[in-house]
Amino acid sequence: MLQASFAFRPRLIDALAGYNRERFGRDVAAGLTVGIVALPLAMAFAIASGLKPEAGIFTAIIAGFLISALGGSRVQIGGPAGAFIVVVYGIVERYGLANLIIATAMSGVLLFLMGLFRLGTLIRFIPVAVVIGFTNGIAVLIGLSQVKDFLGLSVTTMPADFFGILSTIGHNLHTANPAALAIAAGSLAVVVLWQRVAAKIGPPVRMGSKLSSVPGSIVALVLATLLVSLFDLPVDTIGSRFGGIPASLPAFVLPAFSWESARFLLVPTLTLALLGAIESLLCARVADSMIGDRHNPNQELMAQGVANFITPFFGGMPATGTIARTMTNVKNGATSPVAGMVHAVTLLLVILVAAPLATDVPLAALAAILMFVAWNMGEWREFLHLRHYRLPYRLTLLAVFLLTVIFDLTVAVEVGLIAACVTFIYRISSLSRSEAVTSASHPVLAGHEGEVAAWRMYGAVFFGAVKLVEAMEDRLPARVLVLDLKNVIYVDSSGADALTDLASACQRQGVRLLMCGLNHQPLDILQRVGFTALLGEDNLCPDLATGLARATG
Repeated sequence: MLQASFAFRPRLIDALAGYNRERFGRDVAAGLTVGIVALPLAMAFAIASGLKPEAGIFTAIIAGFLISALGGSRVQIGGPAGAFIVVVYGIVERYGLANLIIATAMSGVLLFLMGLFRLGTLIRFIPVAVVIGFTNGIAVLIGLSQVKDFLGLSVTTMPADFFGILSTIGHNLHTANPAALAIAAGSLAVVVLWQRVAAKIGPPVRMGSKLSSVPGSIVALVLATLLVSLFDLPVDTIGSRFGGIPASLPAFVLPAFSWESARFLLVPTLTLALLGAIESLLCARVADSMIGDRHNPNQELMAQGVANFITPFFGGMPATGTIARTMTNVKNGATSPVAGMVHAVTLLLVILVAAPLATDVPLAALAAILMFVAWNMGEWREFLHLRHYRLPYRLTLLAVFLLTVIFDLTVAVEVGLIAACVTFIYRISSLSRSEAVTSASHPVLAGHEGEVAAWRMYGAVFFGAVKLVEAMEDRLPARVLVLDLKNVIYVDSSGADALTDLASACQRQGVRLLMCGLNHQPLDILQRVGFTALLGEDNLCPDLATGLARATG
């Protein structure tokens, strides 16, 4: 059965049908642009996660290539993402780098299995309130984690928890570096204002129209690096803190593995897998809306799984789909996964040729870029719109947001999903109802009050609505009970048990039970639990009118 349903077909295969030189040129141009955009982000994400900058670059190269080559989207770009920063930093601080490799590889296995068993579509059922809550919470933590380098504070290690970060920043504010703050503030201003400035100076300047296509993060990084190099500013750089970036390919690393470690890494692994699945499929849906396409979520998850299994053994970190780089890819004319593969090759060439140039990149500039990413990552307007939503939605979003910021992302998502499930159960149970059928609408019941009772049910008869059936059991008529389920779309096992108990109660009290209008799913489960055998085929009626005729005849 599994072999018959298994399908591993990368979108690249279909995208190459009718491929030509013109499309290849567009993909190469888009890939080169995305590669340039990805460079500072990859380094910044790695540093913010407590890793060396090359970890982010290696991830963008290896995972970026694999996700594009094997994925289920035409234009999605994979690589390190801001959503992982908080989780990865916590794993590294608590369990060490070796166990991060193991957790990432195990999350890759889970992601592949999720795609293999076609669970990709289920990710869409995660409530919007949960997604917005943890996304905004992660954005706050990312921005907060960059305050240290933004201000140039003299702090050796930063704690991973919210209150610990606040306390450390507060106790070390006196160590702020004016030069680092100036570089960070200037870089942030360039990133924020670059597109507007480039659009204005473009027309008067020859080739100026091309300026707006240059990412503001690259402009800020280059200017900040030049200032630090020319004026020998006393700020932390990639070279001073990490010794630079190696101008070579990553080496294969196999960490020591033990089942004892794997047991403790179960929760971090699940968090990485779930977060990676949510981020990649949300990103793919955004890309679909931009290009009028439809991705294959299960193929995308399998590609994410392969990438996350292989990448950590070559010095990488967790990877997923990235919205900012994917949007850049689309806006620059990408037509196929080839663009994503070119983006990975571009980054590879950069580290092989220009790695020494990264030595003077100031960490304050990278912190400014990440703060801008965090601001764009959050959906802050949703807080203003909360007043338009019902109380359960507000509580779910705020609870997930606060739990993400103050406690832990895993706890936040778990609580959010539980709250969403409880809200859903309440909503569905409130939609399920029953109403008595009277002689006013069905004159055939006239004169049979007390002897014949008829009820019409609506919605779903499930564990949250069994009280409706129990209420009927408490008010049985003297002779016949008619139950119309024509408007019932679903019956679960609890509902089937409640109906079976009702039938047994009717038998004990000598009351005939007639069931009318059973649809396919309710009839199927009632047959499987033995309800129809207990009731008898002659007590099943095609519609309410037939049931009432039998009851009063």
